[in-house]
Amino acid sequence: MPAGRDVPGTLQRSPKKAQDAYAKAHDSAVDSYGESERAHRTAFAAVEHSFDKVGDHREAKGREGPSDRMAASGRRSGRTAGEVDATASKEHLMDLASKLDIRGRSRMNKADLVKAIREANSGSTREARGR
Repeated sequence: MPAGRDVPGTLQRSPKKAQDAYAKAHDSAVDSYGESERAHRTAFAAVEHSFDKVGDHREAKGREGPSDRMAASGRRSGRTAGEVDATASKEHLMDLASKLDIRGRSRMNKADLVKAIREANSGSTREARGR
């Protein structure tokens, strides 16, 4: 596993399965790209296929796969859903919004839920980092 300081904080607070997925993908990426930021980004992208960000940690998704059209396209530029699985069902997004205690979630459409979850996740991560 990469040195503790190199593992994203959200993974340090996540289940061992997410940490193991990151470590395995990181080792493979280092073989391909060398020890670099690219190896870390590649490993983290692999984790995002199997784990949702919920607040300041990761939880297993109901299904594996890219989390938005940008991730599915493989392009390296453009707006993404910011670590929120925008392709998930509205029911799944409502469940995440409930876990994050997002007010007004019952009146939100999918796009609004994705935005609210992204903002709640960012706030939780900032708080966990002490910022």
